Amino acid sequence: MGRMWHSLLLGKWNEIFYWLPIEELIRSRQQEYYGALGKSDRQSDSSAFVEFLLGIILDTLTGTTVVGNADEKAKETNPSVQKLLDVLGDEELSAAQIMERLDLSHRPTFRKNYLNPALALGAIEMTIPDKPRNRNQKYRKKQLGR
Repeated sequence: MGRMWHSLLLGKWNEIFYWLPIEELIRSRQQEYYGALGKSDRQSDSSAFVEFLLGIILDTLTGTTVVGNADEKAKETNPSVQKLLDVLGDEELSAAQIMERLDLSHRPTFRKNYLNPALALGAIEMTIPDKPRNRNQKYRKKQLGR
């Protein structure tokens, strides 16, 4: 039951954890799992258990092969990101210009549903990445090699 909660919490934090076979590695290293759990319990410090789980996650990520282009698949399943990409075209536009083209007026909704997901997917990039709140900030589609 604890491992199920572990998987659910990680998945809520980042969807990739729903798809990684972490449970398989924990099962294959069950003695280490219970050892880390026991050590953390005896020391009243979760560090040993957290380090073990981080090692499991690292091993899972290292041993996982990604097939296809995950960014393209994510863009296809996120209609808001696709709309943003469509209005952006090959231009560099400010957030206000993108919102205008999308016919949106509520900035927090725009950021939450369009801009932040597109940035997180790597579909777009900032023209001034070291100053994200710069008043001259614009966005463009991310090109390969950039």
